[in-house]
Amino acid sequence: MSLPDDTQLYDVIDGTWPAVSERPEGPWIIREGQGGGQRVSATVATGPVTAQDLAQAETAMQALNQPRLFQIRAGQNDLDSLLEQNGYVIVDPVNLWVAPVADLATEFPPPVTAFAVWEPLAIQIDIWAKGDIGPGRIAVMERAAQPKTALLGRLNDSPAGCAYVGIHGDTAMLHAMYVLPHQRKQGMARWFMRLGAFWARDNGARYFSVVCTQDNAAANGLYSDLGMTKVGQYHYRKHKEDL
Repeated sequence: MSLPDDTQLYDVIDGTWPAVSERPEGPWIIREGQGGGQRVSATVATGPVTAQDLAQAETAMQALNQPRLFQIRAGQNDLDSLLEQNGYVIVDPVNLWVAPVADLATEFPPPVTAFAVWEPLAIQIDIWAKGDIGPGRIAVMERAAQPKTALLGRLNDSPAGCAYVGIHGDTAMLHAMYVLPHQRKQGMARWFMRLGAFWARDNGARYFSVVCTQDNAAANGLYSDLGMTKVGQYHYRKHKEDL
């Protein structure tokens, strides 16, 4: 079974965590995020770019009252260099992880440990808020196409955390996983991955994926331990004046 590559996972990200709007402008896709985070606000190049093209993208982002932010994908070394020369610094390098759903859907969480529901419950909204996953990101989940679900975890007879999973094509992707600090190091994140995979399987997905910042050693270690494959990476560049 051939795993989805990084190019396919870019589409899964956009499908399961969509911007308010995307429009082509020259060699760019300009995204409007409205507080939904970097993934839905970063401009993406669709081909070779020049310094003049860069100015066009900057004007478009500033017109949306957004930071000057670009997502740099595999093979875009020339763009990366151009941005560095024009005052942009690297932020949040990200790994792309994926596995066949069947490899993760092997052990169902114990009773009352994790649930899949949609719409999100008030307790999930409250938990996400504690992890700085606020209304702008909740709006991203709401506008994503079905199928999708919100995961709620419980440990020690109390709420433990939550996550969101959506499907695009044959691939599910987990986003916005947050475990409350006092409930960490008890396996909740692992159960979210297992439950998400069972839900994805039952809703027609063949693969399960996640994106993770490279400096999150614990999460990257979990995905590796689960047997997932790192198939690519990307990073952002933000103008130093917008940091």
